[in-house]
Amino acid sequence: MRKKTKISAVPKQKKLNCSTCFRNKKTKQFSELKRAKRFSAFFILPSFLGVLVFFAAPFAVIIYYSFIDNPINKEFVGINNFIGLFENSAFKQAATNTLTISLISVPLAVIVPLLLAIVLEHEIPMKSKIRTFLLCPMMVPVASVVLIWQVVFHHEGVLSNIVTLLGGQPVDWLKSEFSIYVVVLLFLWKNIGYNMIIFMAAIGNIPKYPIEAAQVDGAGSSRIFFSIKLRYLSPSILFVVILSLINSFKIFREVYLLTGNYPYNTLYTLQHYMNNMFRKLDYQKLSAASIVMFIVMVAIVGILFIVENKFGKDVEQ
Repeated sequence: MRKKTKISAVPKQKKLNCSTCFRNKKTKQFSELKRAKRFSAFFILPSFLGVLVFFAAPFAVIIYYSFIDNPINKEFVGINNFIGLFENSAFKQAATNTLTISLISVPLAVIVPLLLAIVLEHEIPMKSKIRTFLLCPMMVPVASVVLIWQVVFHHEGVLSNIVTLLGGQPVDWLKSEFSIYVVVLLFLWKNIGYNMIIFMAAIGNIPKYPIEAAQVDGAGSSRIFFSIKLRYLSPSILFVVILSLINSFKIFREVYLLTGNYPYNTLYTLQHYMNNMFRKLDYQKLSAASIVMFIVMVAIVGILFIVENKFGKDVEQ
């Protein structure tokens, strides 16, 4: 009986010790995690304050200005500023031109770099030199880019001289119906190289086993690309689309340096409109245009995320 009592007492003591050790270990891990969160919050705080002061607070002021008549009277007018904005012919033209430039340039800024990345994936002659050549525009300052475009597309520039030699009439390309294509070409020249490098890195990270399995099953190159590679590339495509969309809205800088405050009709963008409203101190129209632009951008990005999620959800990350 004594032996049985002794044997039954030992496991109970061990079980108690194990349970206590587990609780102590869990408490220690929780305290360490809490300490780590406090420590990381110390480093995040400067960035958080910067975003709060330089982004969140000014955006709140813009929302406030969009609902008042002017910063002096500060009378609440509801959505009258937005109604007047959509009735403004200059705003409608600027919005149409901005949308047109984005619809032309963004798909090209995705498709062309993707094709180049696929070509450079193979062993071709002068592969590294071609890649360096395509990346060179990223190193060129904006002022130099504007100077090059003025030399080429001016009324008496290089391209007009070539047209004259061929028997045609000189064209002021930046003040004609071709001006939008000149800007799209400038946009592509500046962004193709960076987008291509992103796609090359994404292609290099595609796992080999699904491709090899498809090749064993007799799938061709086009079937492998559209059924396997394109699905693995969907997050990179989403990133490039969003990046190109943002850059297409920022093309105002180059257009402004080329043509000034009031360019040719097809080049008058939303940024021109807001810049002119700022010069006139028309804060209510400027704020309303900014809110509309923000809502459109958020809606477009949200749609892109939904499409990418449905298209690439079956791919292992």
